[in-house]
Amino acid sequence: MRWLILLVCVIGIVVGVSSCSAPGRFADRNPYVTPKDTNAIDFFMMRWFGDDPWADQMQEYSNDPSLVPQTRIDLGALLQPSTKPQLTWLGHATFLLQYQGLNILTDPILNGRASPVSFAGPERITPAPLSVQDLPPIDIVVISHNHYDHLDEETIAGLGAQVNYMVPLGLTEWFVEQGISAERVYEFDWWQQLNFGPVTVTATPSQHWSARNLFDKNETLWASWHLQVEDWQVWFGGDTGYNPFQFKEIGTRFPAIDDALIPIGAYLPRWFMQPQHVNPPEALQIHQDLGATRSYAMHWGTYQLAAESLKQTRGDLAAAKQNVANDNNEQLKILAIGETKTIIQD
Repeated sequence: MRWLILLVCVIGIVVGVSSCSAPGRFADRNPYVTPKDTNAIDFFMMRWFGDDPWADQMQEYSNDPSLVPQTRIDLGALLQPSTKPQLTWLGHATFLLQYQGLNILTDPILNGRASPVSFAGPERITPAPLSVQDLPPIDIVVISHNHYDHLDEETIAGLGAQVNYMVPLGLTEWFVEQGISAERVYEFDWWQQLNFGPVTVTATPSQHWSARNLFDKNETLWASWHLQVEDWQVWFGGDTGYNPFQFKEIGTRFPAIDDALIPIGAYLPRWFMQPQHVNPPEALQIHQDLGATRSYAMHWGTYQLAAESLKQTRGDLAAAKQNVANDNNEQLKILAIGETKTIIQD
């Protein structure tokens, strides 16, 4: 039984909903939700004995691969990118952003599992569109937080030690343990900003939490990110719950965001997931709060982290868009995994 509880703790940390430790140094960074100290037993009981049904996304995808569109990646476009901004979705929260000779990755994970162990934890539903070795030389990686589906040891090891890592407060030690020089790791508090050649990087708020093991809950910060590469502005949401304050503030401070990368998955059951994971209507609200020109759905269709089905995610997103009068094609667009989109700016 002890090993079962340990395994449940690990899996709960992976999906970002449970903890076996006391609140940490950043526990006060979610001012718009009532603290809810869910633990491994809560997650275990909810997952296996609760009244909420859990879809089998792996089986669902096997029966109907069109639910998560995929396309063969154009490696030539990545190695010789357009002179215009371009972005490529590599699954989950991993995007490759390219402009002005820069290659930027968000929350890179190309692993078969989002887990600290090879035998358990969320398994990749859709295959990775490429390997780390296929990527162009990466200049900058931004990390939203330290959960295993956003900070993957195997992928980071493949990227090597020459990358500059933008991370929330408290994460330098983890990178140093991976053999990466502390000089390559830049820690940010919310609203801190640094310039790297043509790109300006700003850490912005999100509503989430952190844990890498059973005893480090909230010992490191979490963040979303604003990236400005000359005349192109991108906002990367990482992983977050919704509140009607922080995203509006981001939109006020950065009133000309071109492209927003917004999570839409891992949201059911709402009574358990709402504080840390937005659902599709809330994701659409984030798009509107930011005032972004375009936005793209992410954090879905790659690892099953919660109860909803793939079909429900798509249905909930379509229903939310029906209630919006603006051009829905530019709001939370679903890209195919592996798809490269060239940005045509006004």
